[in-house]
Amino acid sequence: MPPADDLTTIDSDGTAHIKRAVPVPKTISPEAYALMTSGKRWLPEAGTQEAADLAEKLHATYPVEITETTLAGVATKFVIPKHAAAHKQDRVLICLHGGGFTSDSGSTLEGTTIAALTGIKVIAVEYRLAPEYPFPAAVDDTVAVYRQALKQYAPKRIGVYGTSAGAVLAAQMAVASRRLGLPLPAVLGFFSGYVDLARYGDSRFLYGTNGFTNFSSMLPALKGLGMVPYVGGHDRQDPVLSPMYADLKGFPPTLCMTSTRDHCLSGTVDFHRALLRAGVDARLMVFDAMPHAFWYLFDLPESREALEAQASFLDRRLG
Repeated sequence: MPPADDLTTIDSDGTAHIKRAVPVPKTISPEAYALMTSGKRWLPEAGTQEAADLAEKLHATYPVEITETTLAGVATKFVIPKHAAAHKQDRVLICLHGGGFTSDSGSTLEGTTIAALTGIKVIAVEYRLAPEYPFPAAVDDTVAVYRQALKQYAPKRIGVYGTSAGAVLAAQMAVASRRLGLPLPAVLGFFSGYVDLARYGDSRFLYGTNGFTNFSSMLPALKGLGMVPYVGGHDRQDPVLSPMYADLKGFPPTLCMTSTRDHCLSGTVDFHRALLRAGVDARLMVFDAMPHAFWYLFDLPESREALEAQASFLDRRLG
């Protein structure tokens, strides 16, 4: 057992109790630094004028047309870039939103930014939510939309991406699709998630959804395992629920993205390593000091860089 010091004590089972002073690093943009040292919320509270102003800025910065519809019986949003590229009409991206499988925290934002940046139509899937609809409802809905997309688009012209729960769902959908004998999409975007719902990595015990500031909200889940409304009593090592236990050979090229104050940091880097072990063309991009899904605040320099990297990776691999 390594020796303890004044700022670290270690239990007999290896559990560490640590005290640290962690300043906001000067390595980040001045805009991010100012936000993080101000003590303000990372994103404005829903229903406020500040939130409305941010939404208006989103649509001014990333001009799209959004139509709510259904596809294969599943609620969806068709997000059409106003500056759609004529030579990309045979391509489509499927967006799977975040929200812990219990809410929609970003289908409009995630669909809008990527559609505008790529010039490609995005189908944002409004999959059924827990606890009313636990696993595998979200997977079933996503596979149904993907199966419908295959009727119109070649697999090599379809990409699937998501943030947080949507990242998890993108991997789950790929495993489920292959089990059903469906061809896999051309590319996956796995943006801050974890695919082993049976075990936690380090970062789950270090950060809340906004880095260091709201860790107390994570404590109830850390007494057991998270996503209980979604998982229910299902076997957490089922390879569809936890793709870490699936055969990942032949998975599409995948961009994994996270940040150093992200509670999904461990899950994202572990998935990246698993993909590499399986021989998959997997890339990893990690941003310093940013919290979970920081690109939701789309006008920060780091967020613009992240969104452009996401869009470029998805776009280039659709040919």
